[in-house]
Amino acid sequence: MAKRKNDHLKLGEALREFINENKLQRGIDKVEVRKAWTALMGNGVNNYTTAVELQRDTLFVSLSSSVLREELSHGKSKIIALLNEELGKDLIKKLVLR
Repeated sequence: MAKRKNDHLKLGEALREFINENKLQRGIDKVEVRKAWTALMGNGVNNYTTAVELQRDTLFVSLSSSVLREELSHGKSKIIALLNEELGKDLIKKLVLR
């Protein structure tokens, strides 16, 4: 167990420190990417989305509609830019639609 520090930390700083010490940032990023996809793509796309998975800097999105997959493939760079903007950091470099 970590030693207790006597200085006072703000709650946000304490949470960031806890996340960094326990190496939880990657898992939090995965959850945030799913939330961002749902928020940005809307109900039309979300109805056909079966899985959203972040592996390193690549986002894998499984879709049940081949027509939608083809339509979204034309705007991959724009989707990546929108998701990174929503996340507030340059997390996604590549988008794979399957």
